[in-house]
Amino acid sequence: MAGAASALFLLDIKGRVLVWRDYRGDVSSVQAEKFFTKLIEKEGDQGSQDPVAYDNGVTYLFVQHNNVYLMTASRQNCNAASLLLFLHRVVDVFKHYFEELEEESLRDNFVVVYELLDEMMDFGYPQYTEAKILSEFIKTDAYRMEVTQRPPMAVTNAVSWRSEGIRYNKNEVFLDVVESVNILVNSNGQIIRSDVVGALKMRTYLSGMPECKLGLNDRVLLEAQGRTTKGKAIDLDDIKFHQCVRLARFENDRTIAFVPPDGSFDLMTYRLSTQVKPLIWVEAQIEKHSRSRMEITVKARSQFKERSTATNVEIEFPVPSDATNPNVRTSMGSASYAPEKDALIWKIKSFPGGKEYMLRAEFTLPSITDEEAPPERKAPIRVKFEIPYFTVSGIQVRYLKIIEKSGYQALPWVRYITMAGEYELRLA
Repeated sequence: MAGAASALFLLDIKGRVLVWRDYRGDVSSVQAEKFFTKLIEKEGDQGSQDPVAYDNGVTYLFVQHNNVYLMTASRQNCNAASLLLFLHRVVDVFKHYFEELEEESLRDNFVVVYELLDEMMDFGYPQYTEAKILSEFIKTDAYRMEVTQRPPMAVTNAVSWRSEGIRYNKNEVFLDVVESVNILVNSNGQIIRSDVVGALKMRTYLSGMPECKLGLNDRVLLEAQGRTTKGKAIDLDDIKFHQCVRLARFENDRTIAFVPPDGSFDLMTYRLSTQVKPLIWVEAQIEKHSRSRMEITVKARSQFKERSTATNVEIEFPVPSDATNPNVRTSMGSASYAPEKDALIWKIKSFPGGKEYMLRAEFTLPSITDEEAPPERKAPIRVKFEIPYFTVSGIQVRYLKIIEKSGYQALPWVRYITMAGEYELRLA
């Protein structure tokens, strides 16, 4: 029985113990002080960012959320990834119960916190972390228990993420394919970094215990079936599935088969590491007419097909911190000066593909700066947008089948959307 956590501590921002749950009896509350001493040492070392500390035979694994540190202490050679994932799941469960995890919410709910920790870990081993099922038998004012209940069967079932007896008058499944484009462009116009992070987000309103099967235009699957893949198939990297997906089935025939949880969840996340052409390209020219006046010209061009349209486009352009009295003209949309961000924000509600729009702005600069002073580090241009009915990767949902023993017909709805993630173009 190796690799278990000895205890779990919840500490405030000053290292004081808020909650301490001892699981194995081989550490004491003194470990919290030793951990916090190690944490201060790590903060002083800029090169050390890992969430692990070691001291005198005890390994500490920790995460920080708001003003709370969640930390496990172990005297054994524990599985670090497993315990770190457990700490993140503890955060998710507490947020489900208390809306937000912070020092005050813990102090107000000590009894429920200890009840949850008893169910979520046993003798130092992670047990059960599905918030929706936990809330069926560990009640707060929001989940008040009318009669004494036994833990739901889901806790001991093979399908531990879904309760039995769920009923809906209308059986529906909503699947959103959401892709975030991350791009970093240097001041010479070269793309330094680009990737696409995608997620299949589902909302299920299905009765009973449905079996779902999902098919994508996955190159490996199509080639295995002897089908042509020219221009239609995609290669996905770093695929991560929700625990409901049968991994053995996916390994065998690339079919995504699962019994879904009730409500909202991320079925799958993936990454596309191929070079991505910037969907919205932004160029800027800055002219200083004198020490007290500058003019900015910004061009924004959409580099996707005309049949698609970007919505809620927002271009944040940095300006000097002492800039005042902006005079702004745009060929499309509206622009406003945001002094709290030292930026000019240009908003375009609808930006069709293959279009180019311009913005011109004049600012006065009342401050006088030393010519020998080092130049300020310029913030990058940041872009936000959404493009519905469009994916960068070309991912397609080929089918979504729902089978339930009662034989009802379920309606699947599929949407595609691309949005800006970390989308930055540097000026210098």
